[in-house]
Amino acid sequence: MTEIPYESLDQEVLLNLLEEIVTRDGTDYGYAEVSTEEKVSEAYSSLKNGSAKLVFNEQTDSCSLCLTEQLKEFSD
Repeated sequence: MTEIPYESLDQEVLLNLLEEIVTRDGTDYGYAEVSTEEKVSEAYSSLKNGSAKLVFNEQTDSCSLCLTEQLKEFSD
């Protein structure tokens, strides 16, 4: 996996990418219904506060969000 600095992306591109990520099949946000806008906002906040990173997976040719703690485990 390769980390992508989210700041290097155009704002519109970043928001579209986050929307694609949070609306993928298999994403689950619990019992309460959460709007796509809220999901994107939460994902963006996670990037800004450093709790998540945007990564590119060469094997699947796709981008994802990964918790910073998980990335540390992969690099150890």
